[in-house]
Amino acid sequence: MEAWGTVVAILATLMVATVDAKIYGRCELAVKLDKEGLNGFKGYTIGDWMCMAHYESGFDTSFVDHNPDGSSDYGIFQLNSAWWCDNGVTPTWNLCHMDCRDLLNRHLLDDILCAKQVVSSRNGMTAWDSWTKHCYGHDLSEWLKGCNMRVRIDSKKMNS
Repeated sequence: MEAWGTVVAILATLMVATVDAKIYGRCELAVKLDKEGLNGFKGYTIGDWMCMAHYESGFDTSFVDHNPDGSSDYGIFQLNSAWWCDNGVTPTWNLCHMDCRDLLNRHLLDDILCAKQVVSSRNGMTAWDSWTKHCYGHDLSEWLKGCNMRVRIDSKKMNS
């Protein structure tokens, strides 16, 4: 009977984590990122952020990816446990001073603050391979089409 109680407790915990996760709609996320000051931050547009988030997580706040080096990437921006957050497993610099689990819910402010730190590093958005591969040098205006937003759409030139 005690084992059954443990199973129920574990399932309840997983359900709470899942309920607080969210897959954002394109325009909904664009508006949120703009509101939190990402448009023009370090020269990058909402289109840059939207494109990167799409290819990293599909706008899913609960997405976790495990890497060959043993680290994991968390949340909508896929922030890495070796550098940006602490997952309790991977040796980490924890440069954002946060628990990786905090990146897995619908509340994006902590994700955005950490992503701003990533972009403020010397690599800028090239820290995300998906941005370099799918977004850099491309027309990013499609990410905002139909979203009824007035934002800058020309992307920053990548440093060589």
